[in-house]
Amino acid sequence: MSEEGLSAQRVSRDLGGRPVVDGVTISPREGETVGLLGPNGSGKSTLLRLLAGLLRPSSGVITLDGRALAEFERRALARRIAVVEQHSDTQVPLTVRDVVRLGRIPHRRSWQAPTAADAEAVRAAMRRTGLTDKADQRWQTLSGGERQRVQIARALAQQPRELLLDEPTNHLDVQHQLDLMSLLVELPVTTVVALHDLNHAAMFCDRVVLLQRGEVLASGTPAEVLTEPLIEQAYAVRTEITRTPEGHPHIRFIPTRTRSRSDSSLA
Repeated sequence: MSEEGLSAQRVSRDLGGRPVVDGVTISPREGETVGLLGPNGSGKSTLLRLLAGLLRPSSGVITLDGRALAEFERRALARRIAVVEQHSDTQVPLTVRDVVRLGRIPHRRSWQAPTAADAEAVRAAMRRTGLTDKADQRWQTLSGGERQRVQIARALAQQPRELLLDEPTNHLDVQHQLDLMSLLVELPVTTVVALHDLNHAAMFCDRVVLLQRGEVLASGTPAEVLTEPLIEQAYAVRTEITRTPEGHPHIRFIPTRTRSRSDSSLA
């Protein structure tokens, strides 16, 4: 196995004596998009924070290019791994450009003025995320989808090789969800993203890891993992799997009880 990139080997994290992540192994390949799937409480967010170095494992090891993550100084790690968490907000009157500039902090000392390289990295990140025309707009005036793009631009300004995102499509309408996922898979980085929407994972991810109570239930391509038996085991719901014209799995959820017309008329 190559030692390049980010890798977790038999990683566990306990909380109150209970394993939240339990013996997980994951090694994203360079440039691929890996989806973390599983019901609420399955350990997706905790695993992302472990991979980012924001939490330390109770057991197992996480490495970056073969070196234990715990050996990296925080600033050095932030030059390599960028994180977009679920909730980002501020009451400070920042512009889009101000927020994206925060991604350059790991690249300079606290007393150092921004350089030409910093300015170009910020411009490139805003171009990549389609935010150039909003550079001077205040954060508080942005829509939810625009705020998510700004956070991704801030992460890209770090110039990472690995990008970790925790349910970035939450609270977005369908158009913005699809736009955001399309953007992510086009980025020139290795991406690990926690997702709720199984069809997004099927459409946009190269590989998926299905978690259940902190353990890996299945790992592989979307076609290998997103099967009717595995989805029922993980989520306790029945599904029907078909294929899209592009060959991706398409998941249709089957209600446990279908309301009749007479039921609806009484509502």
